[in-house]
Amino acid sequence: MKLITQGLVEVNGKVVNEMGYQVEKTDKVVFDGQNITPEKPVYVLLNKPKGYISTTKDDKARKTVMDLVANASPYRVFPVGRLDRSTTGVILLTNDGHMTKKLTHPSFDAKKIYHVTLDKKLTNEDMKLIVEGIRLDEGVAMVDQISYIEGKPKNEVGIEIHIGWNRVIRRIFQRLGYEVEALDRVMFAGLTKKNIKRGHWRILTDLEVNNLKML
Repeated sequence: MKLITQGLVEVNGKVVNEMGYQVEKTDKVVFDGQNITPEKPVYVLLNKPKGYISTTKDDKARKTVMDLVANASPYRVFPVGRLDRSTTGVILLTNDGHMTKKLTHPSFDAKKIYHVTLDKKLTNEDMKLIVEGIRLDEGVAMVDQISYIEGKPKNEVGIEIHIGWNRVIRRIFQRLGYEVEALDRVMFAGLTKKNIKRGHWRILTDLEVNNLKML
C-alpha cells in the first residue's frame, strides 16, 4: 500500500494512487521503473485419482490435487470446483479467476457426466424415480440423463447432471438404499479425460480454452 501512495506504480503510463485499482491482463504495469509481466492464463486438466482432495492445502496433511500438478505451470493454479476424496476423474485447475467464477457459478450449470458403480444392480423402478427427481435437503435433485452402461453389469450407470450440491450423486442413490462404490467424473464442461492416465494431467489446447470461453 505504501508503494502505491508513494507513486511507484504506473499503469499504462499513468501513476496509480488509488487503493484497490483493478489491473487488467492487457495493462502495462511498471513498478519503480521496472516492467511487471502479468501472469499468463494457464488451464490444466487432471485425471484425479482416489485419495486426493481437491483443495490447495489441507491442515490434516492429506494429499491434494496440487501435489499432482506441481510441475504443470510456473504460476499457481487453483481447482475449479471440487471432487471429494474418493471421487476420481476430470478436474480443471487454472489461475484464470474469471473462468473459475464462470464455471462454478450456479447460473452457469456446468454439464457433468459420471460413471457410477453401485453395490448392487439398479432396478428399472429406481431409475425411473431418479429421472422424476429425488428429494434431498436442498430440494428436488434433478438429473439430466441416466442410463445403464452398454456392456457393463446393471450396477454400473452413467449419469449426467448440472447441479453442484455437495456429494449429490452419492446422496441420490443412498436415499434409494444404494451405496456408491466408485464414482468417476468422465466429463466436465465439455472436457474429458481421454488419453490422460489416472494421476496425470495435460494443458488445454487453445481450441478447448476458446470453447470454454464461448460456453
